[in-house]
Amino acid sequence: MRIKSALAAAAILTLTAACGGGGGESPSSSGGPVKIDFLSLAWQKDSVAANKQLVEEWNKANPNIQVTYVQGSWDNVNDQLVTQFAGGTAPDVIHNDSPALSGFASDGYLLDLKDRLPAELKNDIPQAAWDTTTFDDGKGGQGVYGVPFLQESQVIIANKKLLDESGVRVPTPDDPWTWDEFSAAAKKMTTQRVVPGSGDGEDAMGQGYGVAWPMKSPVNKTLNLALNFGGTFFQTSGGKTTVKVGPEEREVLQRIHDQLHKDKSADPAALGQGTADPLPAFYQGKFALLPAGVYLRQQVVEQAPDGFEWVTLPAPKGTSAQQGAVSQTLSIAQESEHPEEAMKFIAFFLNGANQAKLAKGDWLLPTSKTAAADPAMTTKENGWDVATASAKNLVVAPFLKVNGFDEWKSKVATPVLQEYFANKITLDEAAKRLVEDGNEVLERYQR
Repeated sequence: MRIKSALAAAAILTLTAACGGGGGESPSSSGGPVKIDFLSLAWQKDSVAANKQLVEEWNKANPNIQVTYVQGSWDNVNDQLVTQFAGGTAPDVIHNDSPALSGFASDGYLLDLKDRLPAELKNDIPQAAWDTTTFDDGKGGQGVYGVPFLQESQVIIANKKLLDESGVRVPTPDDPWTWDEFSAAAKKMTTQRVVPGSGDGEDAMGQGYGVAWPMKSPVNKTLNLALNFGGTFFQTSGGKTTVKVGPEEREVLQRIHDQLHKDKSADPAALGQGTADPLPAFYQGKFALLPAGVYLRQQVVEQAPDGFEWVTLPAPKGTSAQQGAVSQTLSIAQESEHPEEAMKFIAFFLNGANQAKLAKGDWLLPTSKTAAADPAMTTKENGWDVATASAKNLVVAPFLKVNGFDEWKSKVATPVLQEYFANKITLDEAAKRLVEDGNEVLERYQR
């Protein structure tokens, strides 16, 4: 394993928005430029292009600090990083999401950035976003193990024609639907209507639904929306964390289940699908409302047939409109030999103007206050105004702080919630398994 850098106490220069460190005045000891590897998980075409463009801009402006773009994948990044950390080959700058940071930080693989952040970068990102990357530092304090730069909120993508025909009140960011209003709207839009291909491949009268809930991966969506009613799913007492499924946690689960099996306003065909899988049926008018992450708007823009009109609506609210926030992040490997230069690059890459470019490319929400005010982030076109306004409701997701969450999610919560939404078990049975099986998982992480 490479020796950890001795540059930890070096001062960090605040960067200008235009070109970061202004020439990179710290060449490597060999006399050549400092070389930094940047692992990016960008995957959408526009996002990859924006990432590569910013790396190119940096390299042109900073000949003494050269960054190599390394393409990674969300599908296997954490397994890849475990291997690289163990072998001493981890990239200097690491793109990931905030739930993954806790474990890597507790294992000592990520650098604490708390005292390294340039003031301009730190002040441009709200504390609520920093909270998603702040974890115990193992010394009785709190450390910051990543710079949060993109976040996802839940919105509703709606078929404008069916929405208008229903006559329901159209919600706004300042006056969203309550969950009761959302359920009533979905029921009103559940009617017989002409659905393309519903009669032996021909257009015919068929059952139209109000909403679709693709629940192949149900955990993040339901846990983040559970905060509408104060549902946290985890509680910590005496230093021990356990799973909690009380009245607050049950609210959203019950309401989605009711739309599927009581109101029958949710399209059952979508239940086992991934987030984007119901889009063809959405374009056909088989259902009117699709709750989804803000990023799905891009696929609607790119794939919707000519003449299809759609709008972005805010997510429903319960006792509040709060949603759990998960951030995309940039971290620095603890073993990086060039942490000072890595931070200079991060501060350039994530300044306000550049965050706006990255957010547009990924169709997500920038954490930067400067970026959020960019006209590109507030235009009505493609629902950016509604999407950006939803950022005010994002709070740190409680599960981000839970050591063992990923295993609980994959081995316990995902199969249990799939069974519940498929009406194979009751809510009481689901709650019992989430708690009892979940606590067995968490126990292993707290010994």
